[in-house]
Amino acid sequence: MMTTDYRILLYYKYVPIDDPEAFTAEHLQFCKDLDVKGRILIASEGINGTLSGTIEQTNKYMEVMHANPLFHDLLFKIDESSGHAFKKLFVRHKQELVTLRYDTKLNPHVDGGGRLTPKQFHEVMQRDDVLILDGRSDYEYDLGHFRNAIKPDLETFREFPEWIRNNLAEHKDKQILTYCTGGIRCEMLTAVLKNEGFQDVYQLDGGIVTYGQDPEVQGRGFDGNCYVFDERVSVRINQTNEHILVGECHHCGTKTDRYINCKDDTCHDQHLVCDECETTKNGYCSTECESHDLVLQSSNH
Repeated sequence: MMTTDYRILLYYKYVPIDDPEAFTAEHLQFCKDLDVKGRILIASEGINGTLSGTIEQTNKYMEVMHANPLFHDLLFKIDESSGHAFKKLFVRHKQELVTLRYDTKLNPHVDGGGRLTPKQFHEVMQRDDVLILDGRSDYEYDLGHFRNAIKPDLETFREFPEWIRNNLAEHKDKQILTYCTGGIRCEMLTAVLKNEGFQDVYQLDGGIVTYGQDPEVQGRGFDGNCYVFDERVSVRINQTNEHILVGECHHCGTKTDRYINCKDDTCHDQHLVCDECETTKNGYCSTECESHDLVLQSSNH
């Protein structure tokens, strides 16, 4: 039986921070003193973070954040864990919480789309006249996604505006549902869609993580697993007996939910792999990488 002495917190809030660089330095020290680990981004437009720590540490973190008037209503998505989900602590100042580099300055509070609860999202998702748009990158989609969702063929979020113009322009009369891991990317994605002329745009409030934790919906309609940016990598969302794997082994096509990094230090390409191929391919993504790595190893001896 897994002990759950640790927790993983996932959170974000768009709120103006007057001196984000100073706040970043203070927050880094606070997290170091608390001895939590994770990845926290801070910008003039707000905060976006995932961190892990003991129950006591995470309780303290939430308590201190809620005591700050800027974050008094900060919503935390909480996952139980048997240990740390991160090896290190990163607290960084950035120009944007989600790198978009869009021509127009967008404020998600004003410019974003509507919000749907997990139950509402599940109900609307059943209709034939809606488009479901995955707001993540292609490799995240490959591991798991909502049934019938459109896969955006892009590697970074900043490619979305051009992709929308090239692929969705003729669907401006359709209702569009968007989703992402925790919700933050959809704050900006719905704002971009509306700015590009789409009228009927909604996001899954709280993202895939909240959808999977909802006691009524139980992740129903999400196939495969959810890609997360910590040591877990792959997390089950659909808690019902409808859960199926959609990820395909990079080598043989067998269904799998495991991502690994290629063992070749000059590659480290993250790829889906089944248990058998991880063994037979020795953890490499290709025969070229394995050969290259063997040459390097022999030259170092």
